[in-house]
Amino acid sequence: MSFTALRPDSFPWFDYSRYTFSLGLGHGERAYLSGHSASEYDADAGRIVVKGGMAEQARTAYAKIEAILGAAGLGFGDVIRLVENVTVDGIDHYAEAEGVRAEVFGEHTPVVSTVCVQRLLRPKAWIEIEVVAGPAEAPVRLSSNGRAAYADAREAAGIVYLASALPVDERGQLVGEGDLLVQTEQVYDNISRRLQALGLDESHIAKTVDFIHPDALEAYKHTGKVRKERLSAPYPGATGILMPRIAGPPGALLQVDVLATREPMEPVNPGWDRYDKLTYAPGLKAGNVLFLSGQAALDPETEQAVHADDVVEQARYTYDNLLKVLETAGAGPEHLVKTIEYVTPEGLDGYRGVAGIRQELLHEPYPASTGIVCGGLLRPEFKIEVDALALLGPA
Repeated sequence: MSFTALRPDSFPWFDYSRYTFSLGLGHGERAYLSGHSASEYDADAGRIVVKGGMAEQARTAYAKIEAILGAAGLGFGDVIRLVENVTVDGIDHYAEAEGVRAEVFGEHTPVVSTVCVQRLLRPKAWIEIEVVAGPAEAPVRLSSNGRAAYADAREAAGIVYLASALPVDERGQLVGEGDLLVQTEQVYDNISRRLQALGLDESHIAKTVDFIHPDALEAYKHTGKVRKERLSAPYPGATGILMPRIAGPPGALLQVDVLATREPMEPVNPGWDRYDKLTYAPGLKAGNVLFLSGQAALDPETEQAVHADDVVEQARYTYDNLLKVLETAGAGPEHLVKTIEYVTPEGLDGYRGVAGIRQELLHEPYPASTGIVCGGLLRPEFKIEVDALALLGPA
């Protein structure tokens, strides 16, 4: 596979060669970056530290991103999509990060997804930023709602990236307070409106990531009815993650991040019957992109969680299942361009050991990766879930 690890000539923040992820991967004219926070090695302290408030942390993260993009021959004006993972402790200061984003991007408008996470792997980090960059079609901008450097949709290399969809009307006001199903309908209305601006509809959705407020967990299973009404076979890939707060107005219970495509779509299933009754597939192949559903330590035959007390063994089982989906698509670990590992607070103590699983099962150059502490997963036994994207052919 034609991935190139992005290695800046100068990267003074830490020695990245020690890790089982790449700072970013280059694929043709495009770059897929890991999540980057303000973490840096402090020689006096003899350890990695995070310094400053929200604005300073955002500037440090963007300085790292600029260096990594430079290694790909790209810059901020080439950014297609960015995800700003902001902790629940930092979200009240998020306007400072948006101000830094405005300074960094100026008139350029990437698609922005803001995710409010439980915490980041570095306890003092408030923000971690992921980036996709490269040539892209012109942005679609329906309404900025006052947000800086913001587009509703951008299209590049067979993927349509949509900004986070929230349960708000066109004025940005919350719809359906306390009612998850009403909010889900509004979210899909907003997704549909963005797709229509590109001449697409909901049948072009290839991947959804649902961020769910804990208060909505009991009702969440009923949102499958909305998906069944709004989506169609072949169903997209999907991931569902609990977060302590939704990065929208107070009372928001759900946020959905969407990837879509114009390419014909083909479901990818290793033969797991449980997906016959679900509104998502283990994987969806479209052109040279494999959109993968989130995987956790669930036995697909018995539908029982396994290794409930061991985050490392859960990670091994999870990656094994992820690789089975890749194998069914005629691919392998060398085709993984990005992974996001959502670890629960209960799994955090043993999480360092997951690096050994990645080293054993994945392939150099390692995929770009982000590690996030979520509010929880859809089953209480789960300690980790892996969300991934693979590219199967030439750029």
